[in-house]
Amino acid sequence: MGEVIVITSGKGGVGKTILTANIGISLASMGKRVVLVDGDAGLRNLDIIMGLENRIVYTLVDAIENKCLLKQALIRDKKYDNLYLLPNTEIKRNSDIKKEQMMGLINELKKNFDYVLIDSPSGIEQGFENAVIGASRAIVVVNPEITSIRDADRVIGKLEEKGFYDIKIIINRFNSRMANCGQMLSIGEIIDNLNVEIIGIVEYDKAMRSAINKSGYFTSNLNFNSVKALKEIGLRIMGRKISFENYTEKTYKCDSLFKKLSLILELMI
Repeated sequence: MGEVIVITSGKGGVGKTILTANIGISLASMGKRVVLVDGDAGLRNLDIIMGLENRIVYTLVDAIENKCLLKQALIRDKKYDNLYLLPNTEIKRNSDIKKEQMMGLINELKKNFDYVLIDSPSGIEQGFENAVIGASRAIVVVNPEITSIRDADRVIGKLEEKGFYDIKIIINRFNSRMANCGQMLSIGEIIDNLNVEIIGIVEYDKAMRSAINKSGYFTSNLNFNSVKALKEIGLRIMGRKISFENYTEKTYKCDSLFKKLSLILELMI
């Protein structure tokens, strides 16, 4: 039986869906059989990130409503034969999917895949409830800013209420220079605020951002530091012990006010 991992966040716009896709790619590139489940009815995005939007015939909802077999709703990735997408629908709401229906579907997927990664809607509404129902592990994606941390703390509390013991965080869009100069939260401050183990740190990279805008994927370009970070996340999910020695606090000469504003605006775009 495969493992089910829900990937969630407190607020939208932190890069959760793109990370879900690329974590799936990381695991698939290491020989694991992986399915990515879009847990957000009405606002599906995973198919676009993976470039599979034109291949959708049936969806998660069609499989739940017995309009097709589950295997008919699964879409194989264009590059990785062992990576699949289970898309959601744009014409239903998360509240239209019952918890027991989602549980039955996840249990079927566990029989055929090593990892089932569920891309949860942000927040703690009904979509979140459905996304976590069959999961045994949770990854919460945060950005190094106080609003993201505050909302992530609420999600972590909700997960703990539901009996989750294996909860980890990914810090996305981290910039060590800005953290050093007090322009964003440091890794230590994030850990102190959330008191949850980190499974990955993905640094902000302008070239990476450009690649994502073009294709959604960035694990294919080995020149990005973020590629290494995603591979390490995949390995940690598989149980490998990999240190974060590359992210020890560095000392930088802090930039001028103009340069600080330019960096902040660059991260916001």
